[in-house]
Amino acid sequence: MIIAVVIGLCLLVVALTLFIRESDLPKLPPENPFRVQDERKARIYENLRDLQFELRLGKLSDDDYAKSKKNLQAELAVVLAEVDALKASLGMSK
Repeated sequence: MIIAVVIGLCLLVVALTLFIRESDLPKLPPENPFRVQDERKARIYENLRDLQFELRLGKLSDDDYAKSKKNLQAELAVVLAEVDALKASLGMSK
């Protein structure tokens, strides 16, 4: 008897799982358009901190530090420009 109930419940779960329609699922909230840029910006700032730490430890020469810092700052400028463009396209003020 217990085995029959367990099998019946398993079949019911499988049937409900297979026959759920997308329209029955709750709507997801809209994605934040700034999330990707914020993550990229945070990663760049973290890389800049790590770079400065490695310079202090003596793992990097001054030339390597300057080149890497310049590249990261250029990448950060691109991200900040994308954020500004996104704000302008959404009609948000700075």
